[in-house]
Amino acid sequence: MPDAIKGKNHTMMLDNRQKLVLTGAEDVNGFNEETVSVQTSNGLLIIKGQNLHIDKLNLETGDVTIDGKINAMQYLQSDNTRSRLSKLFK
Repeated sequence: MPDAIKGKNHTMMLDNRQKLVLTGAEDVNGFNEETVSVQTSNGLLIIKGQNLHIDKLNLETGDVTIDGKINAMQYLQSDNTRSRLSKLFK
């Protein structure tokens, strides 16, 4: 729990399933046109869709903007999940 207190505030705004604006991003673990993996202050966030691309990325401020058709978003908590996902993006 102390990590959540120390972490950046995390917000998410989805506009018309076409543009996702995130704050509180700590790292982008991997991405392609169908999946973007973002480590946030609240856990690992997986975004799935079509024609996805990262329009804005500033890890100093924690801001990320993703454009494309967004079909699903899911938070994952397991550290093991991160290593499995890293295999997908190689």
